[in-house]
Formats: sequence, C-alpha cells, structure tokens
Amino acid sequence: MIGMKPGPDSIGIVAVSRNCSGVAARACGLVSLEPMKVAEILKDRTSWFRDCRCLDILSVIPAGSAGKIELIYMQTYAPTTLAAARDFWTLRYTTTLEDGSLVICERSLTTATGGPTGPSASCFVRAEMLPSGYLIRPCEGGGSIIHIVDHVDLDVWSVPEVLRPLYESSKILAQKMTMAALRHIRQIAQETSGEVQHGGCRQPAVLRTFSQRLCRGFNDAVNGFVDDGWSLLAGDGVDDVTISINSNPSKFLGSQSNLSMFPTFGGGVLCAKASMLLQNVPPALLVRFLREHRSEWADYGVDTYSAACLRASPYAIPYTRPGGFPSSQVILPLAHTVEHEEFLEVVRLEGHAFSPEDLALARDMYLLQLCSGIDENAVGVCAQLVFAPIDESFADDAPLLPSGFCVIPLDPKTHMPAATRTLDLASTLEVGAGGVRPASEADTHGYSLRSVLTIAFQFTFESHTRDNVAAMARQYLRSVVGSVQRVAMAISPSRISSSMGQRSLPGSPEAMTLARWICRSYRVHTGGELFHVDSQAGDALLKQLWHHSDAIMCCSLKSNASPVFTFANQAGLDMLETTLVALQDIMLDKVLNEAGRKILCSEFSKIMQQGFANLSAGICASSMGRPVSYEQVIVWKVLNDDDSNNCLAFMFMNWSFM
Repeated sequence: MIGMKPGPDSIGIVAVSRNCSGVAARACGLVSLEPMKVAEILKDRTSWFRDCRCLDILSVIPAGSAGKIELIYMQTYAPTTLAAARDFWTLRYTTTLEDGSLVICERSLTTATGGPTGPSASCFVRAEMLPSGYLIRPCEGGGSIIHIVDHVDLDVWSVPEVLRPLYESSKILAQKMTMAALRHIRQIAQETSGEVQHGGCRQPAVLRTFSQRLCRGFNDAVNGFVDDGWSLLAGDGVDDVTISINSNPSKFLGSQSNLSMFPTFGGGVLCAKASMLLQNVPPALLVRFLREHRSEWADYGVDTYSAACLRASPYAIPYTRPGGFPSSQVILPLAHTVEHEEFLEVVRLEGHAFSPEDLALARDMYLLQLCSGIDENAVGVCAQLVFAPIDESFADDAPLLPSGFCVIPLDPKTHMPAATRTLDLASTLEVGAGGVRPASEADTHGYSLRSVLTIAFQFTFESHTRDNVAAMARQYLRSVVGSVQRVAMAISPSRISSSMGQRSLPGSPEAMTLARWICRSYRVHTGGELFHVDSQAGDALLKQLWHHSDAIMCCSLKSNASPVFTFANQAGLDMLETTLVALQDIMLDKVLNEAGRKILCSEFSKIMQQGFANLSAGICASSMGRPVSYEQVIVWKVLNDDDSNNCLAFMFMNWSFM
C-alpha cells in the first residue's frame, strides 16, 4: 500500500498511513479461534464496528474454491451533528487458499472500477472503500493469525474545513475499525474459553448487547435519520441547539421488544443535541471528569424526569435550576472489555429531599452507563460517555433511551514522526496495563490540538407536553454546554499547570513546603520517621511522599465546614479513584463509613491534644463508591512553620479494593 509506514514485523503491531489517498491502517494479531469462526465474526461488521448503522448483502454469486462474491450496501453514522453520514457500495470476495488460509477482499464499485455505483441515498454522502480485507491463516495447534488492511476515502472535501482532520486521520480509522476488529475477536475468544469472568447471572453476550444498544441509540439520536422517523422541530431563533422529534419510536427501536416507556396515547421521543469545538482539552480527561463528577453538570430534576418515564405516571416537566438537587452517585461495575478500554456499569443516583415538595424526587435512580476511551496515553481514541435510565428490575429487554457525550480529537494528518506514531498505536494493542506508555512518555504537545464534542439528550414526551419538554430540553442542554465549557477550562493542562497546579501538583514550591510540614509534624508527634531520605531538600521529601506505598492525604481543618481533601500522594489518588484536580471536591465524611466517622469523632480531641492517633482497621469508600479495606490509619496534625494547625494528615496502611 503506497504511503504505508513500515512497522516492526511482529504480532500486535498496527501501522497507519501517512500520505496515501484517503486514510488507511493495517494490523496483525494472533487469536485462539479457528479461521472460519474469525471470518464469520469479521464479516458481521455491525457487531464490532460501532459506526456501522447497517450492512445489507444484496446479492451472492458462487465462485471457485468454495468462494463467493457478495454485493454489499453499508451505511455508517456521522460522528457529529455538523456533517452528513457516509455510505458504501462494495463488492466482497471470499475464498480459501491451498494452505487453509481464508482471504476476504473488499472494495467499492465505482465507474473507475467498471461497476455500477449503486443508487444514492438521501442524508448520505457516498464514500469509497479502497482495496481492503483480511488474511486469516491457521496456526499449528489451533488458533489463527489475522492480517487486517483498512483503506477508505471519506470524501473529506464535502465536510466543513474545521472538521476535515477528523476525516483525514488514519489513527482514528485504526482505532474505530482495525483495532476494534482485533479487540472484538480477542474478546469473543476469551469468552469462548471461559477466561472472562462476569458478575451476576448475565452472560457476556447479553452485556455486550447492552453496550451495542447504548452506542447505537446514541448514534441514532445524533444522526436523526428521516427513515427512522426523525424530524426537526422549529428553533427559538438561536442555532446552538438542535431539537428533533420522533413520534414513532417503535420504528427505530423495533428490535427492542419492550417499549413500555413510550406513551401509548400519543407522543414520542425528543432529542436535544449540539456539537462544539474544544481547545487544549484531552478527550480522555474530560470524559473521565464527566463520569466521576456528574453533579458538576447534571441536573437532578431532569434525571428524575427521565427516570419517571419508566413508570406509569411521570412527574411534571422540571425546569432546570442552578445546581439542581444535591445527590451522590455510586458506580457499580458490570463488565469491561479484555483490554479495559470500555466499561459497562450501573450508576445509582442517591436521592435526597430537603422539603416536603421534594419528597417525590427523593428515591434512588439507576442509569446503565457505557464509558470508553479514557486512557490518556492512547492515540486517536474517541472518548465517550453514554447512559440511559433503567428501573430496578433491569431486564435483558429493558428499553433504553441513551444520552451522553462523545469527544473526538481533531488531529492534523501530518504531525508526529512516523516511527513514533506507529509505536503509539502498537502500545495500545497490548493486553493489560503493560501496553500503556508511562505518563512521562506521553505526547505533551498533543494538548494544543482541538477536539469536537457532541452532546445528545433524549426524553419521552406526550402530545400535550411536547412544547414544554422541548423548552426544558433546550434550556437543559445549554446549561450542560456551559458546565462542560467551565470544566474544560478548569482541567485544561495549561490551566492546571499555570494556576490550579501551583497549589498541589508535585514540583511546585507550595507542594514541597507541605511535604516538609507533613514529615516534620509526623516526627514531632509520633517520635518516628515517616520515611528516610539522604537529603532533607524539599524535592527529595516530596518525591518520597508522592511515591510512598501507603495512601497519604491531607484534609482541611475548618470548624464550620465538612473537611475536604486538599492533597494526596499517588497511592491516595489511586485509593480515592480521583485526580489532583478533582480531589478538592471530595469530603472526608463521604469517604469514611459510619463506623469510621464514629471512631474519628471519638479520637478527635486526642488528636488535637496529643497531635496524633491510631485508628483501627476498617472499610471506607473511593469517590466512585468502591469499598476499600485498610489495616490501620494514622492521623496527625500538620503544623506550619509557625507551629499553627494547617491540616490533618491521614495515612491508610495496607489498603486494597474489596
């Protein structure tokens, strides 16, 4: 393939093209499935290619060597609301070689190749698949070696100029198609062999179906195809939010046998959506923050309305108010892919009522949530957070109405050296944590690039409430956009290093001073050394503190407010499952359980008088709600240079997730 970069000739390496026409990627992988099974999976593109809306085999012609030629029409989703979707008209040839290898070749039918171009479809732009396919070789002793080549021309000139990097990125193609195919096959192989452990009574295939339905429902909402029953609703004079409605939800949710959440006496589904450009914000970091800190952008009243649609008598249309109702979330893991690039989970939103009129909103709610692409070191990865309300029964055929966020990097086609880009992609193919580059090796210049964020929220409505729901949805989406913009500014790496980072990021003078205070106060109060270092210089102390194996964290000392965390070392951040940026949003009483809070209260006067106390073994919770066990906690007062109280330090010893 002209322009294809040379990569190391070994298993698990992905190469991406630099300057060939269109975008292209190739990969080679080893899986423990037979060639026929691998071919069957690869041909079922809708099961693993999340951007594939449909694939229709229009005609099949037998060929020699037990082969066949297939005429195929495929539609793919548009990743944003700013450009049209793509479709392909291709010919696929499958045959078996003498050594037992299977070959699947595919390319578009065009006037240049001498074939019919196929009828055009409204709402779609015709794209071209250049020679692509799979070579599947059997291995001695079982299994297969798979060679994959993907090469497409997405007609970049038909999209707005600002979005063209999205259609010129071979790295995005490699992530969405090439690597997705390999990962899916490896997932099936491990499920088949029984290596994948799954909780509860649900089989991996059922959980995989939930993930596919969430993605498909979100993509359907973003694209709003006319043949699915979607139509645009007149705006309010401002073009930032698009409102579309679907009065026939069974048309685009026909595969779901349970449609109980939709009104039977008139109404349908309403979608509010928008796309926006972001500058200097890593997609993975943004989506991780949105996942871990839902209260920063979500309105509890709107969540309640969405959840009420699952019941017979929905509540009145809420109107968003600043902050909504206070709530906390607990994330319950359901499943993850073999390489941990995608998580399926249930989110419990704990309701609270502070006045009689809020009692109806006080019940807990549940969301089925899919999160992917939150590895900051992966290249060309689209980060996504999609969720849908569910009820407590959570049946396999539960109706899903997904909403969420998708962030895609707009990476110019010519940037990094060829070898670096090949190895970056290769590293993400390795199974487990060993394939992730250290943070110190990450591309620190990548954050100067832009990304496009697409947001879509879906609601059910009844005929007489349509206009009110549309007004609420429009107002809510604008509120979410404003919140996301504030979050994006706060977590931008340049912003962190220049302002927020000065208080707590390792390496700053303030952090070195705090490290010195923590170590000196521990020695003064307990008579022992927190750790031994050859030098008492601030940077040496800070380095030892940061890499200490026990979780060390500091809390504010304020009599008129709940203690919040102000600093944590790396082990502390791991235990709390948070970042330095988000640490100050976490309160101590949310981490300690009731028994831990009682013990701390009983020992508090001793801590203030003697300077420290030892707390017995117990259980606490991370910011994500995961239970954490620990053998002992040492608490001591941290004094500043004037011997005044600065904060409380906690050291959780021998902690582990339960």
